[in-house]
Amino acid sequence: MPYLGGMAKKSHQQGKGPTQRQLRVGEVIRRRLAEILSRADVHDPELNRMSITVSEVRSSPDLKIATAFVMPLGGKDEEAALAALRRNKTELRRLLSKDLTLKFLPDLRFVLDATFDRMDETRRLLAEPRVQADVHAVDTPAVPDEGA
Repeated sequence: MPYLGGMAKKSHQQGKGPTQRQLRVGEVIRRRLAEILSRADVHDPELNRMSITVSEVRSSPDLKIATAFVMPLGGKDEEAALAALRRNKTELRRLLSKDLTLKFLPDLRFVLDATFDRMDETRRLLAEPRVQADVHAVDTPAVPDEGA
């Protein structure tokens, strides 16, 4: 078998979803980060005044980067919330490290969670009369013609 210089492992992982370890680490960080933010453990009054939902945390394959998908309550002041989280990233990492038993704590990245916007758009599309007509047409069974 020819030597592939480590490329075999990389190509093996292409197109696959996250590993169990990535999922586990992401969920542990998500839960702990949400707890830290809800208890206002950070020494930033601006961040502590905000109610921020941490909907998901995705870890990179090497577990060196953790991307947290966040949304302030009601979707208000999104940019201010992101700025506050990014400004306090070092303290958030320090607070996370107290409870996590990882060899290296991932670098935290914060992005707005667009899931809620996509759900609203899907609801709006499903409520359109044209779509409703299609849905009702599928739900109503066709009655066979008795004259045939």
